[in-house]
Amino acid sequence: MPRPSSSHSTGLGLPHDAAEASLLGRLWRPDRGGPALVAVRDGEVVDVSAHAPTMAALLDHPDRLHIARSAPGQALGPAQALLDEALAAPPEAGRPRWLAPCDLQAVKACGVTFAVSLLERVIEAEAGGDAARAHALRERLRETLGGDLSAIRPGSAAAQRLKADFVARGAWSPYLEVGLGPDAEVFTKAQPMSAVGFGAAVGLHPDSQWNNPEPEVVLAVNGRGEVVGATLGNDVNLRDIEGRSALLLGKAKDNNGSCAIGPFIRLFDDRFALDTVRQAEVSLRIEGAEDGFVLHGVSRMEEISRDPLELVAQACGPHHQYPDGFMLFLGTMFSPIQDRGAAGAGFTHRLGDVVTIASPALGALVNTVQRSDAIPPWTYGVGALLAHLQGRAR
Repeated sequence: MPRPSSSHSTGLGLPHDAAEASLLGRLWRPDRGGPALVAVRDGEVVDVSAHAPTMAALLDHPDRLHIARSAPGQALGPAQALLDEALAAPPEAGRPRWLAPCDLQAVKACGVTFAVSLLERVIEAEAGGDAARAHALRERLRETLGGDLSAIRPGSAAAQRLKADFVARGAWSPYLEVGLGPDAEVFTKAQPMSAVGFGAAVGLHPDSQWNNPEPEVVLAVNGRGEVVGATLGNDVNLRDIEGRSALLLGKAKDNNGSCAIGPFIRLFDDRFALDTVRQAEVSLRIEGAEDGFVLHGVSRMEEISRDPLELVAQACGPHHQYPDGFMLFLGTMFSPIQDRGAAGAGFTHRLGDVVTIASPALGALVNTVQRSDAIPPWTYGVGALLAHLQGRAR
């Protein structure tokens, strides 16, 4: 499997202020034959599995900050060295590897929470998944929409007037409904235990010919519905499949390796809070392994159309509970349209692409793009975790 280029193969993963951050993650320990809950302290990875059986339980723990910062545990080595090693060579059975920092949590995602994403989803639907038609549609829709959609609050009177205008023009779509209406799009992105972590390959369904990464901030919500931290995620997007029909969302979004989360959950504390997330910038870098293509962009969370807590409230509450907690992707404003090849053809992945999603306070999530039927199959689920925990308790 192609690996990241030498200029980006070291020094990635940790937040800029890692020494002050409360970081939790999951690391596969070959010597234990299973996953370990780990914290990062003074640059060292420390196994804190003795204090909670699962990450879901640890995020529920009233002393989670103490556990992350100072509870006794086994030192496993320098964090940066373990992160660098994950990018330097293909994963091997005898080496530790980074896992997604969640386990039993549901993995939910919000769509169409940024104006740019709204525009691109409408284009996908009108193009019927045909990338060749997207350029002309993009220009026409920009003329039709006019103004700055990011200034319109979903569900507001102004949004309802814009909705009525689109209905009158015969230009309505389900994406405009969730982008302008009172109800957010909240869907199940992946099954518990199926997300991949830092350094792993992400997967594209072999039927897809038009796709892209979606860099996002991901909130960690515990079983009591409390937002306790945040991390980074890649909500891998198959634009052609979802564009053919919104009812194909499951096929477009939930495949082997189609969800990456990590490297760590950063817990909220006196240095890092929800307001930090609200002001975060998330960068995306795509490097082509074969064609030398480079794409870079930045998303600003302050441009989101719905507050993160509103999205959490739409996902859980009296109407829906998550006893093991959930991870919530907050949506992306980054839909890459830079041509890769023929003029007007736009962007799509090529196998071997290296995707780096980064934010100063959350570190960097790095993954390589392959086909979902060519990467290691998902075999370690909830049942395997329970069997491992039972054996560990003996």
